[in-house]
Amino acid sequence: MLTTVQIKEYIPQREPFLMIDEALELSPGARAVCLKRVRADEFWTVGHFPGNPVMPGVLLIEAMAQAGALCVLSVPENKGRNAFFGGLDQCKFRDMVKPGDTLRLEVEIVGLKSRGGKGVARAYKAAEDGSLPEGAKPVASCELTFMYG
Repeated sequence: MLTTVQIKEYIPQREPFLMIDEALELSPGARAVCLKRVRADEFWTVGHFPGNPVMPGVLLIEAMAQAGALCVLSVPENKGRNAFFGGLDQCKFRDMVKPGDTLRLEVEIVGLKSRGGKGVARAYKAAEDGSLPEGAKPVASCELTFMYG
C-alpha cells in the first residue's frame, strides 16, 4: 500500500488536483488499484451543483488517469517523466458520485511503449477500506491513451 506522500514521489499532481489518496495495489507498468475518498470540502462541491454536489465526470476520468499515471510512472525508466492524455475512448458514466463516497480506481495497462501507451480504467463505489460489495458494477469506465512528456 502507498500513502499520499509516497504517491507524490511518482506523479506530479498536488492538492487540490491530486485525485488519489492511496494505492492498495501497484504492479509497475501493469496494474494499479487506488482509492479516492470524496470529501464535502472538495473545490468543486460549491458549484457542481449548489445544494446537490455531484463529482464532475471529467474529474472521475482524471482520478482514473492519475491511477494509471502512478502505474506507468512507477516503472524505474519512467522516473521524472509525466504522462499526458493522448485520447479517451469508450467513456461511460453509470452512477453519480457524491461527497462521502469512496472510489476504488482500477487501471490495467494494455499497451506500453517508449512514447506512451494505453490503459483500461474502471471506478467503483467501495467500502472505506476499498473492498467492493458483491456484484459491484463500475460507476465510470474509460480507455485511456497517454503520452510521456
